Amino acid sequence: MTETQPTGELTLRTLAMPADANAAGDIFGGWVMAQMDLACGIRAAERAKGRVVTAAVKEMSFAKAMKIGDTLCIYTHVTRVGRTSMTLKVEAWAQRYLSDLMEKVTDADFVMVALDAAGKPKPIPQA
Repeated sequence: MTETQPTGELTLRTLAMPADANAAGDIFGGWVMAQMDLACGIRAAERAKGRVVTAAVKEMSFAKAMKIGDTLCIYTHVTRVGRTSMTLKVEAWAQRYLSDLMEKVTDADFVMVALDAAGKPKPIPQA
């Protein structure tokens, strides 16, 4: 992971707070993943024009640590749309505290499924 620019559309920005960190000041990876999931939910619901759920997360590894005070920036891009599911490429970037420096923390592919009112998979509308 040596990219210098995020790929996709900025979907979510949030501040890493002390409650999100371990005793050493590193932000929990699960918190970062939860923010990525929220961003996917936003983007996928917009594309599906309705309710979506996370079906899978593929291969996530952390290249850099988030620290208290960093701004987590989540970028999303829909890479595939099937009948009832879609795949999004999601990148998490840290804007370092009081700095313009952006460093890629992790990325993953998220698979989201569109659901109807009864909670059953439903077709995703054409773009």
